[in-house]
Amino acid sequence: MAKMIHSMIRVRDEQASLAFYEKAFGLKIADRIAFDTFILIYLVNDEQTFELELTINNDRDRPYDLGDGYGHLAVSVDDIEAEHARFEREGLNPQPVKELSREGRVVGRFFFVTDPDGYKIEVLQRGAPGRFL
Repeated sequence: MAKMIHSMIRVRDEQASLAFYEKAFGLKIADRIAFDTFILIYLVNDEQTFELELTINNDRDRPYDLGDGYGHLAVSVDDIEAEHARFEREGLNPQPVKELSREGRVVGRFFFVTDPDGYKIEVLQRGAPGRFL
């Protein structure tokens, strides 16, 4: 079977992105590889082996157009309310906590936060009904 190992996003400001992902999700640099025209940075934390790959193109001077095809990354947490409060204290501007339900079945509780480049990250209550591992 195939195993998912990373997801890549393009970012402009290396330091702003590193600060955001560490503050929000405890992600730290596992590897940083500088090429002539771009840099690859792999971020991880102790919760998983899946990595977030940041790609910084050295000549990029304007924001990336995320278009209308990008969805979001998702992470799960033990306590959605506590994490939401922490995000607010950290100045990360999370959207309100919401609950998704269908025909009386709660599918999950979550909120979204946006990184410095406009990428949306969904923060989900772990152990809730649905696919929230």
